[in-house]
Amino acid sequence: MKYIKLFSLILVIMFVASCCSTSAEKQNTEIVIQMFAAFNAHDWQKMNSFYSSDADYLDPAYGIGYVKKSSQEIVEKYSDMQKMFPDIHDEVKSLYAANDKVTVEFVSTGSSGDSIKFSLPICAVLTFKDGKIVRDATYYDNH
Repeated sequence: MKYIKLFSLILVIMFVASCCSTSAEKQNTEIVIQMFAAFNAHDWQKMNSFYSSDADYLDPAYGIGYVKKSSQEIVEKYSDMQKMFPDIHDEVKSLYAANDKVTVEFVSTGSSGDSIKFSLPICAVLTFKDGKIVRDATYYDNH
C-alpha cells in the first residue's frame, strides 16, 4: 500500500510538471501574443521590435533557406503587404511553447478592396534568446 501511494504521488508530480510551462516559456508566449497584436494593429515597427537585430528568417517568400533581413527590410515588407491588402489580419489558432521555441498556428486573411481576397493557413516556429526572436521559421503554401 505504501508503494502504491508513493507511485501515485510520483505520477501526479510528473503530470503536474509536464503541464506547467517554465517562466521563459510563458514570457515567450506573451511576446508572441504581443507581436501578433502589433501585426493586427499594422504597427510594423513594434512588431519588428520583438525580433533580434540579427534574426534568421525562413519564409517561402525569401526562397528555400534561412536569410538575414534588416529591420528596415522587414518593416518595408509588411508595409508593402498592407498597401496591397489594407485589412490584413492574422488570427492565432494555437500556440505551443517548449523550451526556447513557440510554435504558432494562424490564419492570415485580407482583401485588396476589389475582388481579390485570401485566407492562408500558416505555421511558424519562433526561437527565442534573451527575450527576442532569433529565428523565425514560417511555413505556408505559396502556390
